[in-house]
Amino acid sequence: MKLNPMFKSLLSVIVAFALLGLNARPTQAGEMWITNEKDHTVSVIDTATLEIKATYNVGLRPRGITFAKDYSELYICASDDDAINVLDPATGIVLRSMESGEDPEQFALHPDNRHLYISNEEDALATVLDIETGEAVAEIDVGIEPEGMAVSPDGKIAIVTSETTNMVHWIDTEKAEIFNNTLVAQRPRHGEFSSSGDRLWVSSEIGGTVAIIDTATQKIIHTISMQIPGISDDLIQPVGIRLTSDGSKAFIALGPANHVAVVDAKSFEVIDYVLVGRRVWHLAFSEGEKRIFSTNGISGDVTVIDVDKLKPIKTIKVGRFPWGAAFKPD
Repeated sequence: MKLNPMFKSLLSVIVAFALLGLNARPTQAGEMWITNEKDHTVSVIDTATLEIKATYNVGLRPRGITFAKDYSELYICASDDDAINVLDPATGIVLRSMESGEDPEQFALHPDNRHLYISNEEDALATVLDIETGEAVAEIDVGIEPEGMAVSPDGKIAIVTSETTNMVHWIDTEKAEIFNNTLVAQRPRHGEFSSSGDRLWVSSEIGGTVAIIDTATQKIIHTISMQIPGISDDLIQPVGIRLTSDGSKAFIALGPANHVAVVDAKSFEVIDYVLVGRRVWHLAFSEGEKRIFSTNGISGDVTVIDVDKLKPIKTIKVGRFPWGAAFKPD
């Protein structure tokens, strides 16, 4: 069937405008939620415009933060309330509060989307919380000052790092029991499983190193040390870690060194150091892992880093002592 020339011309214009609209859509649409430890708030950053769009009160000393798998709820460690507060991301309203054990700092959501594994720093415990009932279903004795918490992608293993004991504790999630311990460098702060689950990366803040541990054997296979020209070694204090889903890179927050290290996750060689704000704590990727956001505690801001170029593109002022970060896509 031959189209009328006028209709054909009109159709071309419509298609052109449709394509223009598609091309104009923001590629980084979503929200980055930041806990502000000293303000008892969360700041919400629009990841398309890189502007603050909301601030909500969330309980005393918020630190750890994570979304439900479907992003219908947001969980926050209100450390000085000894509680996990559950927020509605659409309104910022606290829907309910669950007792978590004393001083929750970090937590990890099990792949079943029902159980939170929580480090209780003052009690030397890991608490397993049932989100649906709000009840603790297990309490596991761990080392002194537990902080870092992670659950393997298959959900079979949880780990806790204890700062004073200098250990990674390996927990069988089905039995809720420790089955092994790995000694690491001084003051381990964070643990991060690779997307395949075969490796665990653990930062040691005072030790100044990151250990890569074989999940099957619970043995260290490599230790990364870092040096930044012009910065004293004792200021290089690794804390938060994020691994790209393709397993190619690791991003490591270096605390008072005010840099994020970028590491080749295959060779374990440092690729670059990216300058960010003062006292960088934790990191989170935005949509498609095109950008990574760092929380800079002392300077009270967030640095946005272009992952491909390994360059900071913007600094965003948030609340006092930003600590944790979690991304919610549109």
